[in-house]
Amino acid sequence: MKTFKLSEPYIELNRLLKVLNIAESGGQANQIIDEGAVLVNGNKELRRRNKLRPGDKISVGKMTIVIEADTTAPES
Repeated sequence: MKTFKLSEPYIELNRLLKVLNIAESGGQANQIIDEGAVLVNGNKELRRRNKLRPGDKISVGKMTIVIEADTTAPES
């Protein structure tokens, strides 16, 4: 299991896949999502721009990512 520290209120699913190098490009991220290969909180997620927030659990293949709030980031 891997954690992703989120310093913003949310991150879109396709962007997360790119940031974590699960996908090499936005197009590839969208394709992975469109194929139904991504679970968010145990449910198949087909919304490319689904907003992920702290506490969300994402599974892609054998990889699981938990979104956590970055408590070291300055608040705006």
